[in-house]
Amino acid sequence: MKLLPLYLGFSMTLSAISQELPAVKFGSIDRIENFQTKLISPRNIDIWLPDGYTRDKKYKVVYMHDGQMLFDGANTWNKTAWEADDTFGKLMLEGKIQDCIIVGVWNVELRHADYFPQKIINQIPESTRKIIQENQLKGAPMADNYLKFLVSELKPFVDEKYSTLPEAESTFMIGSSMGGLISLYGLCEYPNIFGGVACLSTHSPIASYELIDENTDRDVASKFRTYLTNNLPAANSKKIYFDFGDQTGDAFYKPYQTKIDEIMIEKGYNDSSWKTLFFEGENHSEISWAKRLEIPVLFLLGK
Repeated sequence: MKLLPLYLGFSMTLSAISQELPAVKFGSIDRIENFQTKLISPRNIDIWLPDGYTRDKKYKVVYMHDGQMLFDGANTWNKTAWEADDTFGKLMLEGKIQDCIIVGVWNVELRHADYFPQKIINQIPESTRKIIQENQLKGAPMADNYLKFLVSELKPFVDEKYSTLPEAESTFMIGSSMGGLISLYGLCEYPNIFGGVACLSTHSPIASYELIDENTDRDVASKFRTYLTNNLPAANSKKIYFDFGDQTGDAFYKPYQTKIDEIMIEKGYNDSSWKTLFFEGENHSEISWAKRLEIPVLFLLGK
């Protein structure tokens, strides 16, 4: 079965996206334009501050990938958004989650290069690896530098400029599709930095849709599962959330996610620290992720 690449293949240039600040229902947005980095391509950072933000209080921090898609559909390439300010703002107002800010890290044109779990590249058979690098990553893998940017350049900036709780137990990542992969990979690479992740519609086949075939599990996805077996943080020391639907791109995911779930069970994770949820009838889109964002946010930050 072949599907259009949908969100997974999104690589719009920044000129195709509105550079205006997103309109938000709750809180406000600070933007750092073209955040300068020695590690990856410069990119915008949108920082959401909740209503009543004050330096007299300390806030947990949620890093979210694909930052231009988080707040205002009027500004996005497909006119939809996660509406993250709505979800976080309401939950905070209702006293259901701990006070937090969101750091929205924009993607750039070579999104797959930034988000593909880099340490499995050399484990993939050479012929398949070449196809993935040429057709999916379109260049050298950059995920290790992307994560290093988050923890060694962006996080210190955020913790200095804003009133944050910098410890791992107060620092989280949320992403969808390839953003889910980089979130989980980041937790494994930097368990001393992050306390939990939410991976919505995680692209568990790893290879992009147009490259999936009968050998994908053996040659690519299984390599990431081996990485997880060897590198997942100790059972119940972190919070890990997965979900998926069964429409459009998510229709691929069940058999791959089921095998990841088996690893979670083998590692000893229980319901207090790990969830995998299935949403019948939901597809691979910001509309679907917005509808259920409350669930992982409560899981990570609920009081």
